[in-house]
Amino acid sequence: MEKKGYILKKGTVLSLDDQIGNLKQADVVITGSTIEAIGTNLQVDESAYHVIDATGQIIMPGLVDTHRHMWESLVRTAGTNWSLPVYLQNLYYGGLGSRLRPQDSYIANLLGSLEALYSGVTTVLDWSMPYSPEHTDELIRGLQESGIRSVFALGVSGETAYWNRESRLMIEDAERVKKQYFSSRDQLLTMGLAIRGPEFSHWETTVAEIGIARQLDAICSMHIGFGNWGAADRSVTKLYEAGLLGSDLNMVHGNKMQTEEYKMLADAGASLSVTPEVEMMMGHGYPATGFFLEQGGMPSLGVDVVTSTGGDLFAQMKFMLQAERARVNEEILNSGNMPGELNLLSAQVLQFATVGGARALKLEDQIGQLTPGKQADIIMISTSNLNTDLNLFPVIDPIGAVVQCTNPSNVDTVFVGGRLMKQHGQLVGVDLERIRRLVLESREYLETQHVLSDADRVIYS
Repeated sequence: MEKKGYILKKGTVLSLDDQIGNLKQADVVITGSTIEAIGTNLQVDESAYHVIDATGQIIMPGLVDTHRHMWESLVRTAGTNWSLPVYLQNLYYGGLGSRLRPQDSYIANLLGSLEALYSGVTTVLDWSMPYSPEHTDELIRGLQESGIRSVFALGVSGETAYWNRESRLMIEDAERVKKQYFSSRDQLLTMGLAIRGPEFSHWETTVAEIGIARQLDAICSMHIGFGNWGAADRSVTKLYEAGLLGSDLNMVHGNKMQTEEYKMLADAGASLSVTPEVEMMMGHGYPATGFFLEQGGMPSLGVDVVTSTGGDLFAQMKFMLQAERARVNEEILNSGNMPGELNLLSAQVLQFATVGGARALKLEDQIGQLTPGKQADIIMISTSNLNTDLNLFPVIDPIGAVVQCTNPSNVDTVFVGGRLMKQHGQLVGVDLERIRRLVLESREYLETQHVLSDADRVIYS
């Protein structure tokens, strides 16, 4: 008899749904692609399901990464010592990104998606900068093959500093991509636009590109309000005064915006993607987590560039939490006092990485919580296998364990839309030797196309 789905039995459930709450020992029933039931002592015909013993495991929603350049997995670790200007020069303005062939784009996105899935990230916004329609098609193919849930944010190449408003190249390809790949919002892949925004293009270009996104019913994402560009430009104010802010806009970074601009975003329902580790490293400015929260917003989390950091959100949750705590603690210390209660809690950050991400990508009706009727995007974190989980055993506070102690190796099981993607710590149905071969072929090709500075080389004798 064909099984209906899965029963996850006797796990610690972190639902992120206020009506369901957290359950110390409960079952989750997955039927098809959706969550059917959550609770204790459920009356279910177990013979109709695959049964997974979740004893000693934390069951929770899959993590949602709202800003990642997926293709950069192909040049992983190249930028561990790059500032933002050096990064842009080496990767985009005539750099490595411009040397990609379409087949390189495919394997890069497939590799990046598999890394995300392995790490418990079930949904990601891929902020892409393809160099041709052929590159676009191959980037999408990599996402599709992986089985990840993704918003594919179509952008323009890094060499295109400004978009000529008279040209229809971007419009035509966006329309083609929408028609060819994104006919429904009920599929794993949905569409966004990755626009340059007012700090990286003419104002008229930004207005036109936001208009294109809205015609296509696509999330519109832009880097904004960071570094010296963001401190001087007041871009959010300009968008507000032009009546362009809305819940379909996803702002990225926002480190150097004015206080009233965070409120403008929050009041408009626009989202803010914080990528704390990369922002502190590269020179974007201090992460805007608390500034946005204080004005009524809910931030979301992103990895951003895997040239410079690992591709898991557990690390980013820790960076977000401790950076914001450090900011406020320093203010208290400077006032001559010692901190008492900490200002940001682990539970809030976990919400940002799940519920906040789902809202930012306008997928809150489908993902972000363990709620009957929603998509079964679920991860299980192992806490009691002493061969692999000494960093988590024993667990007193499950939420604190997830946010401050977990790493990708603790992710035992991953589902996307009810499909089993990882089990017993291993990806399911993936030919890793094929992936390895294709990645190394592309890396070898790129190495013949681009020379890093001597300071960035590591020579092994």
